[in-house]
Amino acid sequence: MAATRSNSFPHSSRQHPLATEVNEHLNRLRASKEASTSSASISHKLNGFQDLYDCVVKFLQLPLSHHALAHECADELLDSSLRLLDLCSTAKDIVLQTKESAGELQSASRRRKIGEAEIVSEVRKYMSSRKVAKETIHKALGNLKVIQRKNKVWPSETISILKEIEAVTCSMFEDLLSFISGPKPGSWLLVLKLLHQRRIACEDAGRNVNEFGKVDVALKSFGINLKS
Repeated sequence: MAATRSNSFPHSSRQHPLATEVNEHLNRLRASKEASTSSASISHKLNGFQDLYDCVVKFLQLPLSHHALAHECADELLDSSLRLLDLCSTAKDIVLQTKESAGELQSASRRRKIGEAEIVSEVRKYMSSRKVAKETIHKALGNLKVIQRKNKVWPSETISILKEIEAVTCSMFEDLLSFISGPKPGSWLLVLKLLHQRRIACEDAGRNVNEFGKVDVALKSFGINLKS
């Protein structure tokens, strides 16, 4: 997980109120970074980003912002913004695809007359979808690192604010994509071993993974039971 810069951007005694408001939103998002990575926590953070960017839109309309962007690194900021928009689109597509696959699997499991072969087929379709999603996320996280490597200190307060927003946004996307991806492949060996030892171990393991991970664990366990 990438660490965002904990320092606030340069504060001036004549700082515009909107700049102060942006800083307050950033501080709240930094404080929430240490929270759990449950779906509720991720949702809360995303709501915080909505508030931040509502404020940023107003901040960008200020003359001081126009002046700074006309003289400094506008192209770099635009490039990073486009990359983040691509990441946002990728995350949205992955969530929608996973939701669709999960819905099909859930629908199949609720049918009264369905054979084991059909269930196995639906499970395989879901796991195949998850595999594609994880590969896409791996690539997206690589693109995210390209943006993070560009972060540096800027003398202009306005540009520093925008770069700080960019850094916190990168961190949020890393948390979100990692949450959707679930545990790393190697960690499944221990989780599955616990699942097959005793029920209490299964419950303990379930509390240590996110919602996407819990579904993956259950389906991997289902596949092993079919083979045994």
